[in-house]
Amino acid sequence: MCRARSKADFIAKLGMVLEEADESLYWLELIEECQVLPQNVVPPVKKEADELVAIFVSSLNTAKSTGRSTSAAH
Repeated sequence: MCRARSKADFIAKLGMVLEEADESLYWLELIEECQVLPQNVVPPVKKEADELVAIFVSSLNTAKSTGRSTSAAH
């Protein structure tokens, strides 16, 4: 994937990252529910995916709020 060329492009790409991380978390939950893997395998991976989703949500919120404050200053 290319680097973002603008603040709006960065926000859009970060939004895609969040969607993909959230979808990965969904599949992990499904794998856990259907007991596709041993019970001890999925929870640590799911925990990490949860943490990544939280990081991406926070980053997206920061990027959006920073975008508003810097565009207002210009």
